[in-house]
Amino acid sequence: MKQIPFGKTKITVPAVAVGCMRIAGMTPGEADHFIKEAVGLGASFFDHADIYGGGSCEELFGNILKDNPGLREKITLQSKAGIVPGVMYDNSAEYLTASVDAILKRLKTDYLDVFLIHRPDVLADPAETARALDALIDSGKVRYVGVSNHRTSRIALLSEYMEHDLTVSQMQLGLMHAPMIQEALEANMATDGAADRDGGMIDYCMQNKLTVQAWSPFQYGRIQGAFLGNPDFPEINASINELAANYHTTGTAVAAAWILRHPADIQILAGSTNIDRLREICSADQIPLTKQEWYSLYLAAGHMLP
Repeated sequence: MKQIPFGKTKITVPAVAVGCMRIAGMTPGEADHFIKEAVGLGASFFDHADIYGGGSCEELFGNILKDNPGLREKITLQSKAGIVPGVMYDNSAEYLTASVDAILKRLKTDYLDVFLIHRPDVLADPAETARALDALIDSGKVRYVGVSNHRTSRIALLSEYMEHDLTVSQMQLGLMHAPMIQEALEANMATDGAADRDGGMIDYCMQNKLTVQAWSPFQYGRIQGAFLGNPDFPEINASINELAANYHTTGTAVAAAWILRHPADIQILAGSTNIDRLREICSADQIPLTKQEWYSLYLAAGHMLP
C-alpha cells in the first residue's frame, strides 16, 4: 500500500483509509474478519464518526479491539464529532470534549490518532473551539486534529487561534463530484464549475500542508448513489471500463486511481465493507494513469475544459 505524507507531521499514512459508517450492518464476526483483512491489505487507517449508527459502529469496533490484543497498535484510528443529528452543529469546547470522551469509551481505547470536527458550527467561538482542540492534544486523548466539510476561510480562522497544527481536511471528492477540481480549471469563467464552493480547498491544503481526505469517492451528487456501473452514466463508465481493460484491472480501481493521481497526495476514504471491493481500491496505487488518461476521465464525467 502506498504511503502518503500526513499533514505537517513526520508520519505517513495509507493512501486508502477505511470508512466505518456501514459496519453497523455487520455481525461481530463479519466485522472482525473485515477489519483484519483490511489491515492485511495495508488499509490500516479507520475513519469513524460518533453519529455513524448512533455510536454503534464505534461500539462494534471497540469490542473487536478489546477481543484482539495488539490490534490497536497496528492501526490508525480517526473519529469525528460536532453534529447533533437533526438539531444543530455544536463546536463548543464542552460538546467536543464530552464527545471525545464518549468516543474513546465506545472504541475502548485511551486515545484517538485523529479527531475531526465533523461540520462547522458558525455560532461557535473559534478561539474556544481552538482551545478545546489544543487541550485534547495536550491531554493525550488525541494525537492530531482536523476538520471535515469546512471552507478554507473557516480552517484559516480556526488555525489563527491554535497552538497545534490542523492536519486533515475531509471533503467529498470523486470523478462525479469534483467542484474542488472544477473551480481551478474553470477559473474566471461564467460557468457553473467556476463557482468557488470551498475557497480553493486543494490549493489551500497543498500550500498549508493539510491532508485532503476524499469521502464518497464513487458517488454522484451528495448521497444519490454510485456512478460505477450505473446505466445513467454511460460515457464515464465506458471510459473507465476501457482503461480498466488496458490496465488489466477493475473500474473501481481506475476511479480510485484518478483521485490518487493528483499531486496533493489525497487520501481516499473507502466506505465499502466488501473486502473484494476494498482490495480493488487498494490496488489503485499500482495504476500509473497518464496525464491524458486523467483528463479523458474528467471530460467523460461531464466536466469541461474551457
